[in-house]
Amino acid sequence: MRRWELTIALDPKHELPIFLQLANAIAGDIRSGRLKAGEPLPGTRELAQQLSINRNTVVAGYEELVAEGLVSTRVGGGTFVATPMHTVTHTVAPTSDTPTYPLAAPASAAPSVVAPAPGTLFIANGLPDTRLFPAAALTRAFRRAIAQRGHSLLGYADPCGHRRLREELANMLGSTRGLPATPDCLMVTRSLEQAIDLVARMLLRPGDVVAVEAFGYPPAWNMLSLTGATLIPVPLDENGLDVEALEALLSRQSIRAVFLTPHHQFPTTSVMSQQRRARLAQLALSHGFAIIEDDYDHEFHYAGKPVLPIASGPGRANVIYIGSLANLLAPGISTGFVLAPPSVFTQLASLRATSDARSDVAMESAIAELFEDGELLRHVRRMRRVYGTRRDALVDALTRHLGGALRFRIPEGGMGLWARVDDSIDLSAWIREGARHGVQLLHGKRYDFQQREQPYTRLGFSYLDEKEIDEAVRRMAHALPKARKLAPHPFRATPTLQGRA
Repeated sequence: MRRWELTIALDPKHELPIFLQLANAIAGDIRSGRLKAGEPLPGTRELAQQLSINRNTVVAGYEELVAEGLVSTRVGGGTFVATPMHTVTHTVAPTSDTPTYPLAAPASAAPSVVAPAPGTLFIANGLPDTRLFPAAALTRAFRRAIAQRGHSLLGYADPCGHRRLREELANMLGSTRGLPATPDCLMVTRSLEQAIDLVARMLLRPGDVVAVEAFGYPPAWNMLSLTGATLIPVPLDENGLDVEALEALLSRQSIRAVFLTPHHQFPTTSVMSQQRRARLAQLALSHGFAIIEDDYDHEFHYAGKPVLPIASGPGRANVIYIGSLANLLAPGISTGFVLAPPSVFTQLASLRATSDARSDVAMESAIAELFEDGELLRHVRRMRRVYGTRRDALVDALTRHLGGALRFRIPEGGMGLWARVDDSIDLSAWIREGARHGVQLLHGKRYDFQQREQPYTRLGFSYLDEKEIDEAVRRMAHALPKARKLAPHPFRATPTLQGRA
């Protein structure tokens, strides 16, 4: 097995003999953990050649380490770090790698999701089903891209993204979302999160105020907060962000930006009405604030026609539009994009060039190939049919197995369902019991800006197939009796979204 060369600094002018310098350096690496117990050391000839010293010097150094009990030799088998190292008496001081300068407080992280145990069905997962990902098509596209454009893909790249992919994205956004997109105002990012981060750092300064949805995506809130901005939650209802509540906020507080997910609001899936979108755009122009429109899963709409983005309307001058291909492809291929007005885009491109000057051009070129040969469009159409069927399967399973335990509105689009838990049920207890029965749920409070207890849960239908969905809901039903705290209410699942606590 080939090994990396063992880097050791030796000083011929030092008072210690070279063999002792060698022994001390290896001993230090063993004590610090750089060299692990049982790990083989280079052969004496190999190490002598690497360090440009006499082989006998290496032999003498190894013999010193053997004498200290730090390494052992095997006849015809080489030299290894001793196991166990009971003879080691020197340890590295625990503070040796601790900086002496002060550190800022760590950013608050979103509540983590513990990976489910084997056999557990994660029904709260709203990610795409990677089993359906067209891996063979992407592999072919990647090979074509490298074969045809290998030299250009391996050199320096435009920090705004590969031109071919930007052209394809512009065509898609113009056709399907009514956006006035051109490659010169469209940036490809490594992820949706990078897009949000770049926009936040370009737009916000300490002390700025950003209005956000009261239920939302905690990682986005964290990135906005890292700029020093103050975030203020605005209420939601079945028509999305409450624009009247935002107007009331504007009457007493100037704001720099509004961050929202109007198409399939995350996590509630409500679709913001066209009237509210138009009013929000008017307010942005008259009050001079930016709209950061996160349209993370526009393609997956199942009932009626998708509502066009705010960025496609007459008030688009103040809108920065961001999106992602992660839900179209797979979470591991999380390519995002930003569409911004020309003056905004210039500043955004400058920031990107400073912080991340080289995009992933090989992958971006391969994705452009998927656009060009129609594979991505075919995949989107397949997934829209599959996820629509799975949504209906989840609605049916919830009604059959859980009766009145949940109230929910059948989502018009998206990859999840937002449900209110009956007052007779202790949601935290249900989550615990569900884990014992092999189904993982998530508490609605993780999406609440103030992290308050909430009688809501979000259930995903894209990640599991129809049989898995039915089995997951059946397990939820088995876990339910121990989560009851009162006599159950006699209501049934209904297609309306109830008010939020």
